[in-house]
Amino acid sequence: MDKFTPALLDLGMKGMIGKGARSQEVIDAIVRNGAVYFAAIGGAAALIAKSIKKEEILCYEDLGTEAVRRYTVEDFPCIVAIDSEGNNVYKR
Repeated sequence: MDKFTPALLDLGMKGMIGKGARSQEVIDAIVRNGAVYFAAIGGAAALIAKSIKKEEILCYEDLGTEAVRRYTVEDFPCIVAIDSEGNNVYKR
């Protein structure tokens, strides 16, 4: 999804959830747009799903798990992996 992410961020997306490093182009777009990238532990989907209180598909429903969604969460078990200033846990 990295090749599509800068455009989505430029269109207003403010956050993403994943489990791995992102390309420099994505990091630059995160900083440019004041966004954030959350990292989850692989295999923790059941735990994370318990934190989602509301979900709305915004676009690309045909992409299934890669669709753009808006979540309302409580006690969300993720970390900020790349913040709006470009600080990156994968590079520390």
